[in-house]
Amino acid sequence: MSQNQTSLTVTRTIDAPAKDIFEVLTLPARHHEFDGSGMVRSAENTERITKSGEKFVMNMHAEMNGGDYVMHNHVTAFDENKMIGWQPAQEKNKDEPGGWEWLYELKPVDADSTEVSLTYDWSKVDEKLAKEVGFPAVPEEKLEESLNLLAGAVVKN
Repeated sequence: MSQNQTSLTVTRTIDAPAKDIFEVLTLPARHHEFDGSGMVRSAENTERITKSGEKFVMNMHAEMNGGDYVMHNHVTAFDENKMIGWQPAQEKNKDEPGGWEWLYELKPVDADSTEVSLTYDWSKVDEKLAKEVGFPAVPEEKLEESLNLLAGAVVKN
């Protein structure tokens, strides 16, 4: 990773149609099933995400963040069966995302398999927070684990 890098992207093929993968990604109640970082605990609101502009709230845990905390996620990208993304905001500034984004892009390979890319982009994080947190807060191997877990979650669907 270069010193000036502000995003990470990992990709893998999942043996499932894009529609099935998208169903898991758009249901916050299932996000803990494919979180490779181990920080996601549960969703406070469990309705399916249906468009950009929506918000969903997640209960989180990380020792580096003082234990339990809540993140307010602002949906920034939504293209049915193709793309979903969100920017988290901390409880104290729940209407102002902190500048990092999670983006999942789905590209069908054939009827029963899909190439899934996960991008973690922190290019909009202000310099002070970036130094405080030490971005990337989630390393590449944890992103790869997220896609592996997503493949398993889709099979359980």
